[in-house]
Amino acid sequence: MQPANSQATEANYDGLVGPTHSYSGLSSGNVASTSNRQAVSNPRDAALQGLDKMLRLADAGLVQGVLPPHFRPALSMARRLGFSGSDARVLEDVQAQAPYLLGSLTSASSMWTANAATVTPSADSSDGRVHFTPANLNAKFHRSFEHLTSGRALAATFRDERHFAHHEALPGVAEFGDEGAANHTRLCAEYGKPGVHFFVYGREGFNVDSPRPSRFHARQTLEASQAVARQHGLTAGQCVFALQNPAVIDAGVFHNDVIAVGNRQVLFYHEQAFHDETRCLNDLKLAYSRCASTGPAFTPIRVRSEAVSVEDAVSSYLFNSQLLSRDDDSMSLLVPVECERNPRVHQYLLKLVDDQSQPIREVIYADLTQSMLNGGGPACLRLRVVLTPDELAAANAACLIDHARHRTLSDWVKRHYRDRLSARDLADPELLKESQTALDELTTLLELGPIYDFQR
Repeated sequence: MQPANSQATEANYDGLVGPTHSYSGLSSGNVASTSNRQAVSNPRDAALQGLDKMLRLADAGLVQGVLPPHFRPALSMARRLGFSGSDARVLEDVQAQAPYLLGSLTSASSMWTANAATVTPSADSSDGRVHFTPANLNAKFHRSFEHLTSGRALAATFRDERHFAHHEALPGVAEFGDEGAANHTRLCAEYGKPGVHFFVYGREGFNVDSPRPSRFHARQTLEASQAVARQHGLTAGQCVFALQNPAVIDAGVFHNDVIAVGNRQVLFYHEQAFHDETRCLNDLKLAYSRCASTGPAFTPIRVRSEAVSVEDAVSSYLFNSQLLSRDDDSMSLLVPVECERNPRVHQYLLKLVDDQSQPIREVIYADLTQSMLNGGGPACLRLRVVLTPDELAAANAACLIDHARHRTLSDWVKRHYRDRLSARDLADPELLKESQTALDELTTLLELGPIYDFQR
C-alpha cells in the first residue's frame, strides 16, 4: 500500500498487549479508562485482537512490526517504594499495605506504543540517522516508569548505531511532561523526503499564565516538545508547535491523537482541536510549502462539530485512527468498529469517502474492543517509524509481522494468557509467575535479549 514513488516506507510498530491487561481506571482525563474501572478484562482476546490488526496491515502491503509488553507487576518500582523480600512477598505486602498501588504496578498500558517515544526519520535529522526519545509519561504514576523498558525495547529493535540514535527520556518533572508520538505528527510529500514536525502541547510548563484546561491535567508541555526537537537535530523551520484547545482536553481529549491524525500531506482533524485553528493551519501550510516544493499540496480535512461532535469523536475514537497510504496515492482510514456503531460518525464516514476533493477513499473497521474499553484505539497501539531500505534491513527482522510470526505469537498468547482477569486477580502470585515465564520466552522469539529487570 505504500506509494510507488517513495523509497522510504512508514512502518507501524504495534505494542503487544501484556498478560496483565486490566481495567483499573488509572487515567483521569481518559473517559473510557475511568468509565470501565474494575470491569473484568480478557487479556487473551486483547492480545489476539491486536495481532489480528497487525496481520491485516501486513497483508495490505505495509511494513508492520511488533514491540513487546513490559513486565508487570513492576516489582522494581515496588521495591523503590519500600517493599522487600521475595517477589511473592512484595506483591502480598502491596496488596495488604497499599492496595491503591496494585493497579498501577500491574498496568499493561505499555501496549499503547504511540506513547512509547517520539521518532524523527533520517531525512529530517541533522546527522542522517533515525532518532528515538522515549517519553517520560510523568503525568501518570503507572506510566512514569515505562521509559526504561521502552528505551531498551527500541534499542533492541533498532540496534545499528550507523542508522539509529537513541536518547534518554526528558527529566521526569511537570515542566517537561512528554507523551511521545501521541502529540506528534509528521507531514511530508513523500516519506523519504524532508517533512514538517507538528508538535501539539497542552500547556507551557514554565509559564503559569498560559492557557490550560480547568478540569483535567494537560500532559504535554511546549518545553518537552521543543527539547525533543533539539535532541533530534530539527531546525525551527522544520517544526510547528501548536497549543491544543483546553476545552477539548476537559472533554476527554487527553492526547492530540484523540482529535487529529495526519499522514503525508493530509491532516484529518476536528475543528475544535486547536486553540488557534487559523494560525495553526497557516503555520503548517507555510512550513509544508518550504519542505515540499514538489508533490501534493498540504491538505487539511476539517470535520465540523455539526457533523461529528467532540463527544462523538471521543466515544467513537474517530480520530484515533490510522491514516494509511495506498499504491495509487489515495489513502485508507482504519478506525475502530465503534465508528460504525455510532450513526452520526458512520454517516460522516460514508460522505467522506465520496468526497473527491480529498484522498481518503476507503474506511477499514477493526475490532479492538478490549483496548477501546481501556481508552486506546488503533492509533494508540502503534508507533510510526519511517525507514529507508537500508534502515529497514538493519532493524530486528524478528520483530516484523508476517503470517508465520503472527501464528507464532498467537500460539504464544494462547499458551500463556488468561481469558479473564479481575482486579482481585492482580495480586495473584501465580499471575506474576505466568507473566515472567511468558515474557522470558517472548524475548527469545523476538530476539531482543535481556530487556526486563528480572533477566538482568
